[in-house]
Amino acid sequence: YGYTQFCEHYKRWKAPLEVTMRQRHVAGEKTFLDWAGKTMGWIDPGTGELHPAYLFVAVLGASNYTFAEAFADQRLASWIEAHVHTVEFFGGVSRLWVPDNPKTGVDKACFYEPKINDSYQEAADYYGVAILPTRPGKPRDKPKVEHAVLHAERRILARLRHQTFFSLAELNAAIRKCLNELNARPFQKMSGSRLLLFEELDQPALRPLPTHRYELGKWSEAKANIDYHVQVDYHAYSVPYALTQKKIEVRLCAHTVELFHKGRRVAAHARSRVRGGHTTEPSHRPKSHEKQLDWPPGRLIDWARTIGPECARAVSYILATASRCLNSTYWTSCVTAISCVASSNA
Repeated sequence: YGYTQFCEHYKRWKAPLEVTMRQRHVAGEKTFLDWAGKTMGWIDPGTGELHPAYLFVAVLGASNYTFAEAFADQRLASWIEAHVHTVEFFGGVSRLWVPDNPKTGVDKACFYEPKINDSYQEAADYYGVAILPTRPGKPRDKPKVEHAVLHAERRILARLRHQTFFSLAELNAAIRKCLNELNARPFQKMSGSRLLLFEELDQPALRPLPTHRYELGKWSEAKANIDYHVQVDYHAYSVPYALTQKKIEVRLCAHTVELFHKGRRVAAHARSRVRGGHTTEPSHRPKSHEKQLDWPPGRLIDWARTIGPECARAVSYILATASRCLNSTYWTSCVTAISCVASSNA
C-alpha cells in the first residue's frame, strides 16, 4: 500500500477499538471538578491594570447541576476555597471529589495510590469526602466536567467577553447570573433541566454540611525551644514542656494556631499578630516555673516582712511605683529584688 491508502485502512481497523462505556452516576455520589482553559479579566479602577481571572467549574454526576466561580489564581488557597464554595452552593456534600491531577491538589499522580496534598486531604477529611483523581492524560475519566467546562465557556464566558468589570466580585456576580440561567435552561434531548434534576436526584442524596465552614491551614514544621515555645510567624506559642527540643507540626490558620506532635494535637492558641511576643498556656509550664510565678503582691510583702520592716517598705514601694508593669515577668523581677534585699540584710 501507499502511505495514504495504508492510513485509510488503519483508521478503519482502529475505529471499532475506540469505544467508550456509558457510565451510570449514582445520585449524590460524585462531584467532578476542574479549571476552565479560557480565562477572563477585570480592571483595577485605581491603576488601570488588567488582572486575569480563572474559572473554576464543578458538576454533580447524576443531575449535571453546575457551579462556576472566578478566582484570582489557581493556587492551593483558591483551589480549597473553590471546593468550600462548591459544597455551599450545592447545599450538601457528595461522597467523592473527582478532580484531574492539579499540582495544588495531587502531589503524585497515580490511579491506584495517588499522593494527595496534605491541605487538600485535610479539607476532604473535614467534609467526610474521598478524593479520586482521574488517570493522567485521560479526559474520558471525567466527561461530566469536560462538558460542563464547555457549556460554561459557551454560556458564561462567551456572553461576558465584551463586558468590562472593575473587581473580581463584580465579575462573579455576572457569572452567578449566567450560571443560574444555565442550570435552569431546559435540556435539548431530554425533559427537565439541571436544576429540576438536582432537586429530584442529587439534593436529597447529598450529606449535610458541617456546622462551621472549613478554614484553610498552612502546614509547616518547627522545633520547640528550651523555653517550650515554638516560633510561628514571628510570635512564640507554648507547648507542653516535655516536648522541648522536639519537632512540632504547625497548622497556621487565619485566627488559630494548632501544634501537633506525631500527628496528635498538643496545643491550640488564638493567633496573635504581635511580632516578637509570646503566648503561654499556664498548664504547659513545669511545676517549678508555676511556683516561681505564683507570687501575688500580698505574698511578696509578707515574705519581705519576715526579713524586716525596711525590706517590707522597700518592696511595697517597688510594687506601688511599677504597678503599670504587673505581669509574670515583673513578678519574677520582684522575687529577684527581694532576694537581693534579703542578702544585703543578712
